[in-house]
Amino acid sequence: MENAVAKQSIPLLTPYKMGRFNLSHRVVLAPLTRQRSYGNVPQPHAVLYYSQRTSPGGFLVTEATGVSDTAQGYQDTPGIWTKEHVEAWKPIVEAVHAKGGVFFCQIWHVGRVSNRGFQPNGQAPISCSDKPLMPQIRSNGIDEAMFTPPRRLSTEEIPSIVNDFRLAARNAMEAGFDGVEIHGANGYLIDQFMKDTVNDRTDEYGGSLQKRCKFALDIVEAVAKEIGPDRVGIRLSPFADYMESADTNPQALALHMAESLNIYGILYCHVIEARMKTMGEITECPHLLVPMRKAFQGTFISAGGYTRKDGNEAVAEGRTDLVAYGRWFLANPDLPKRFEVDAELNKYDRPTFYISDPVVGYTDYPFLESTA
Repeated sequence: MENAVAKQSIPLLTPYKMGRFNLSHRVVLAPLTRQRSYGNVPQPHAVLYYSQRTSPGGFLVTEATGVSDTAQGYQDTPGIWTKEHVEAWKPIVEAVHAKGGVFFCQIWHVGRVSNRGFQPNGQAPISCSDKPLMPQIRSNGIDEAMFTPPRRLSTEEIPSIVNDFRLAARNAMEAGFDGVEIHGANGYLIDQFMKDTVNDRTDEYGGSLQKRCKFALDIVEAVAKEIGPDRVGIRLSPFADYMESADTNPQALALHMAESLNIYGILYCHVIEARMKTMGEITECPHLLVPMRKAFQGTFISAGGYTRKDGNEAVAEGRTDLVAYGRWFLANPDLPKRFEVDAELNKYDRPTFYISDPVVGYTDYPFLESTA
C-alpha cells in the first residue's frame, strides 16, 4: 500500500488511459535508432533489448522503421515492407506483450537524408524538393555523412508513397504491434514536405501552410483508415531544425497540425520540445508546446531532454500526458523503477549508440539489483 501511495505522489508514475490502452505509468520509451538490424531485418538480440525496457502497462515505441526500399538512409535500420521483416518483428513484439507492455512501431521514410548507396539500383533519394543537404558530421562526432542530391517527386508519384505508409501500418498489425507512430519529425520525408525552408513545390503539396501539410495528413488519413485511428500516433518537431529542415513560422505549423489531426481522431501526438533545436542540444525556450497541447484533443506526448524532475513538473502542470525518454531509457532499462525510488541513473555511452554490436551499449546496461 505504501508503494502505491508513493507512486501517486510521483506524477510520472500515475496511471493513464490512452484510448483503449491502460498505462500504469507515463514514462515512454522514445523511438531510438540503434543500427543493429543487419540487412534491414530485425534481429533476435532486439528481443532482449525491448523486453528489458518493458514494464507491465508501459508504453514503448520502436526505433524508426523503413516503409519501403527507398526509405533507408542509415546502415542496418529495420524495415517493415517485406514478409521477412514482419516475421522478424513477431518474436520482439511477443516478448514485449509477454511482460505486459504496449508496443507501437514507428514507420519512417528518410526522404533526402540518404545517398545512392542506400537506394535501389543506386538511384537518387526522393524528396519534396531537389535541394541538396550539406555533408554532416555523424552523431559519433567522427564520420562524415554524405548525401546524394535528391530527386523531386512528381505530383503523380506522391500517392504511391502514401500507400507505402498504409501498407507498412498493415504489416505492423500483422507483426502483432498495438499500433503505429508515423514519423513526421527530425527533417525526414514528411518533415521535408511540411517545412517551408525545404518545400519549394508549386503543386497541391507546396506553397501555403495547408498545402505543405497535405502529404502528412494524407498519410495520417490512409493509415487511420487502414488500422483504425485509435491505433495511430504521429511524431512531429515543428520547432526543430534537424537536417536543414526549419520552418519560418513554427508556431503556426504546430497549431495547424494539432488542429488538423483532430479531424482524423488519432490516438496521440508526440512532439519534440522546442528546446531541442538540433540533436542533443538543449536551448531554453519554455512551454512553447502548450498551445499545441491545448489544441490537440488526443493524448499528448512530449520528448526532448527531459529529466525526472521536469518530466514530473510537465505532467503535474498539465503540459503533457506522457513523457518520452530516449538516452536515459537506453542506458537504464528499468527507468520507471529508478524514477520511483529516485535511484541514481546509469550514464549513457554515446560512442556505442550506433555501433552494430548485439550486446555492447545495447543490452549490457545494468539494472538496479532489486529489479534484475
